[in-house]
Amino acid sequence: MRLTQLAFLNFKNNMKNYLSLVLSLSFTILIFLNFQNIIYSDSFEVLGAQNKDYIDIIVHVISFVLACFMFFFLWYSTNVFLTKRKKEIGIYVFMGLTNQKIGKMYMIETALIGMAAFVLGIFFGIATAALFQMILLAISDIAVEIHFQVRIEPVLITAAVYLAMYLIFVVKGYCNIVKSSVLSMISASRQNEYVRQSTPVLMFKAALGTCILGGGYYLSVKEGGQEVMGNVMAAVVLVTAGVYLLFGGLIPYVFQSVAKSKRILYRGQRNLWVNSMIFRMKKNYRTYAIVCVLTLCSVTALATGFAMKIRHANMVQFENTYTFQFLSNQSDIGDQAAPLIEKYSGILYRSEIPVLFLDNVHVSNRSFAASYAVVPYSGVKRLAEQAGMVFELREPGADEVIEAGHLYLLSLLTDRSDITVTINGKDYRQIQETSEPYLGYLQEQTSYYIVNDAEYELLKPFGQSLYTSNFKITDTDLFEAARDELNALICNTEENFTARVAIDPKSNDTDWVKVFYTLCIFLFLVFIMASGSIMFMKLYNDSFEERPRALVMKKIGIDNKTLGKSIAAELGMAYILPFAVMTVSSYFSVHALEKMMHTSLFSIRIVSVLIVFAIFFFFYLISVAAYRKNVC
Repeated sequence: MRLTQLAFLNFKNNMKNYLSLVLSLSFTILIFLNFQNIIYSDSFEVLGAQNKDYIDIIVHVISFVLACFMFFFLWYSTNVFLTKRKKEIGIYVFMGLTNQKIGKMYMIETALIGMAAFVLGIFFGIATAALFQMILLAISDIAVEIHFQVRIEPVLITAAVYLAMYLIFVVKGYCNIVKSSVLSMISASRQNEYVRQSTPVLMFKAALGTCILGGGYYLSVKEGGQEVMGNVMAAVVLVTAGVYLLFGGLIPYVFQSVAKSKRILYRGQRNLWVNSMIFRMKKNYRTYAIVCVLTLCSVTALATGFAMKIRHANMVQFENTYTFQFLSNQSDIGDQAAPLIEKYSGILYRSEIPVLFLDNVHVSNRSFAASYAVVPYSGVKRLAEQAGMVFELREPGADEVIEAGHLYLLSLLTDRSDITVTINGKDYRQIQETSEPYLGYLQEQTSYYIVNDAEYELLKPFGQSLYTSNFKITDTDLFEAARDELNALICNTEENFTARVAIDPKSNDTDWVKVFYTLCIFLFLVFIMASGSIMFMKLYNDSFEERPRALVMKKIGIDNKTLGKSIAAELGMAYILPFAVMTVSSYFSVHALEKMMHTSLFSIRIVSVLIVFAIFFFFYLISVAAYRKNVC
């Protein structure tokens, strides 16, 4: 029998064992292909060139993340497959096959697995491409007509990325077999990720991991200015390293300490599953750490998506506070504009306020606004009453200001305390910051400082006084007609300077944020399903190693019911540990997002953690069923 035939026969006979691996790989290919389809699809072109460019950039970034994840997943799955097959492969040595021939047979068998996953992934990826985009647009609340089309570019890119990575690990496996001895191959199934360390070493790793993890938590929530992004990047590295050391040091140390307490150990089936868990932690701690980090990434991705969605909705509402706004040196500009607007639409509300625009050389602070202006406290209060806005600001003192700022999608400036603004050489203490859109879209590029009326009069000589008149129309369908009519008021002379801002209520300039929010949901599902799949694959493979141990326990009188309870408790702890560490860590990662996006995400974090729990519980149930079937 030739090597090709033998490899194909092995592949055919072991297809049941390979099924979880093939399905997991094909699911990864399906997702990657569908993300590539977004780039080459014309469905998003109706949103405009700017939105399409932003969406393409986001998809490229996510594709890079998915490619990194695919690389890790292939590395992990092929390693598990090789370890499981080495004992069987080692037997071929006694049949007269050299390591090189065995390696070639392994390459053929592994290639068959990879190609099966690739064909399934590409087939279902193409079949679900239109459905994927329909779901994406439906969740994004974007009305676009979907045309089913199969483009060759996404398939070629997916094939190139996947096959290049897969080839690396196939060759790696071949080299591993060629360099392995017969003894190492036969005993490979019993070679695991042991932590052969004494208690002092575990204690050192536990202390180091706790300190590193605590440092990561601290940096993630530390307030600051432009250094916040650097803190966040450092926090990601520290939390990842801390989680690794936690599962490699602290948790094994805790279980070993529990095993020494007879009072705790000899209750129920604890003697069985606690000792087994100690062994499992020794060999699987890297897997648990990886799963914990993946689930943390999934929760953070979902929280990011919802934060962007909430922030985007607030920004749209902010910008649409007024339909038309005028800046003019004519005090009666509002009276001139009102009749022109009323020719087409009613006016829902109208407001006016004087504004003093300052030269940037007269202002010094730590913000980076394009321009600065000062408004009187009484004028803002009157404007809020005219527009029906909430006004809860206290009047600032002679050396105090209140900043009326813009709603940014993401702000790196999280420390808002002890802010001093210098205007014309005088220091003003910022006592409050508000994002209430008192001046609507005009707050987009200009930072407005609210001062008391007396201070406003004192500052008048150092700026240009203009009058602002704002209108919100009732019939948005007549926006364009009213806008064209108001063009007659625009003027740029020394005697009559008038500028106009018109906000189209139907504008879709920021619809890319909606798509980003939806893609974050898909990332959440991909990462959490991958985490569950990794846990299932690892525990499923471990179940074959437990057969000899289970047979010994049965011979000494332990029945299947007791053994089943022990298995349920042991696997339950295997899922609980990554989930518990992730739950604690997610508080800090989501809290950091709250700081940067000024949005409450508490409910989102709770919901995402509950979803992770539900998915983990599903994988736990099928893991227990598969484990019992193989062991009992």
